[in-house]
Amino acid sequence: MIQRRRLLAAAFVLLAGCHTPPHVAPQPHVLFFDDFAGDSLDRTKWTVRITGRTVNEEQQAYVDDTATIRVVKGALAGGTNGALLIRGRSRPGHLTPEGNRFDFVSGRMDSRGKVEFTYGTAAARMRLPASAGLWPAFWVLGVGRWPDTGEIDVMENVGDATWVSAAVHGPGYSGNTPLVKRDTFPAGQDITGWHVYAVDWTADAMVFRVDDREIYRVTKAMVAPYGRWAFDNPKFLIVNLALGGGYPRSVNGTKAPYVGLPESTVQQIQRGGASVLVDWIRVTQEGMR
Repeated sequence: MIQRRRLLAAAFVLLAGCHTPPHVAPQPHVLFFDDFAGDSLDRTKWTVRITGRTVNEEQQAYVDDTATIRVVKGALAGGTNGALLIRGRSRPGHLTPEGNRFDFVSGRMDSRGKVEFTYGTAAARMRLPASAGLWPAFWVLGVGRWPDTGEIDVMENVGDATWVSAAVHGPGYSGNTPLVKRDTFPAGQDITGWHVYAVDWTADAMVFRVDDREIYRVTKAMVAPYGRWAFDNPKFLIVNLALGGGYPRSVNGTKAPYVGLPESTVQQIQRGGASVLVDWIRVTQEGMR
């Protein structure tokens, strides 16, 4: 009997030491990250665009100028270790390379040809301005003819501090797309605070999030009644600040002095107060240890 007890005790000790190790979930692979901590914009990651053909009745020309798009430090960076600043400016009579005149300039940059990806999570931590007609956006666009190669609007706003919108565009569902969602911030929050705007893009769905809170989900089945799924091809990142245009006008009703831009916002632009801050932009993909 004593011998049997000793054998049972030994077996118990042996089994206790042979537990199954906990499952370790694969960590997301960081495909791209920019926290704008350098002294200037990293041109190996980004191209600053200059206005060619204007769209959406926007009232600005895009220029490659530190007056409209640059990396900032200190108080200008909003308490971060560095941030991207995009600022709309009054520049009456600005002449584009095509010979078109604009009274405002602003900034737009993208990663086309430098950072492109298929599927993953694209996210940006941003702080937006709250003036009617200012139109900041963080989006993902397919390489090729629009809208055939697809567009994912991770975040758009036109100056209403209470909400942001997310949308997708593709063949048969572009422009005034039926696949759009406007989401209201929780009580005590608005667009002027820091928020993380993100999309989880997979082979059959896109899930939009604000501060890790799901606000909208678009699936292949939802797209099918309108047209072809255009989200299985490489896409690149875009961040910009448009001024006025058709979308802002549809919200604020302003037609003068500029389409989508009321006089109060024009004065804010003239004072240099129309700006977007971006703390960081990141793209991750699942399945990496």
